[in-house]
Amino acid sequence: MADFRTLLDLNREQLDALLDRAIELKRLRGTAEHPRPLEGKTVAILLEKASTRTRISFEVGVYELGGMPLTLVARDTQLGRGEPIEDTAKMLSGYVHGVAYRTFGHDRIEALAGSASIPVINALSDDFHPCQLLADLQTIREELGKPLESIKVAYIGDGNNMAHSWMLAAAQFGFELRLACPEGFDPKDSVMELARSTGRGSVTVTRSPEEAVRGVDVVTTDVWASMGQEDEAARRREAFKGYCVDEALMRQAAADAIFLHCLPAHRGEEVAAEVIDGPQSRVFAEAENRLHAQKALMELLIR
Repeated sequence: MADFRTLLDLNREQLDALLDRAIELKRLRGTAEHPRPLEGKTVAILLEKASTRTRISFEVGVYELGGMPLTLVARDTQLGRGEPIEDTAKMLSGYVHGVAYRTFGHDRIEALAGSASIPVINALSDDFHPCQLLADLQTIREELGKPLESIKVAYIGDGNNMAHSWMLAAAQFGFELRLACPEGFDPKDSVMELARSTGRGSVTVTRSPEEAVRGVDVVTTDVWASMGQEDEAARRREAFKGYCVDEALMRQAAADAIFLHCLPAHRGEEVAAEVIDGPQSRVFAEAENRLHAQKALMELLIR
């Protein structure tokens, strides 16, 4: 039994095999050859943050693998009324075969995993969003057809959980990542040290979106104010002026570059409508790949 808290919980060979399997499961979807390894098993989907793609992709994924998804919205459970997360972990371990947990502080993922005897999947925390990166990497492989170690990626915006997860992806696969963040919104130093400790890939931070994007294969961004930061929205809009991914910025990337976004998106803020709705955008293929990548992940972890 293993957990998936960050991309570092699997090694490079396991991640490569997982992406291969995600692409295979995508091809097999709807056919008699599609496997059902979760037959007779139940997977809990524990949500402390609002969710669309995470909930749908895990619910459908568990079902298509032959299992039963059990979605728990935390505010409707005893966890939402203050039950210790360690008690919740032990309780769930007696009922279900795995849990996908979408929460706030990453310490809550660690606490659940530390007390559970079943696999725990980080479906999003304030520091990391590894399932999204699996989908992103699958999309890049499918759309660009290049070895991941050869690509260049620009991330524009807040040094948040998506930035952190891109940093760990660069460290695992050995590609070049350039982050353009406003002053005061850099990724955490601890995550930078973690990414650089592998000795693979290249992670740099700049204040210039143009510098970050020049010649890259992938341009990606995220919302300027994530869940839990709504009261900072006005301040962040001011700080992030000049960090919108628009057509002029995309022209600085490689001619065949693609645009990614984990969604939901705010058109006219972090991305222009003509980019996210334009020919270089792959955001809906990327969103679909959450389903396939997570199915491959659950097949690997839940026995």
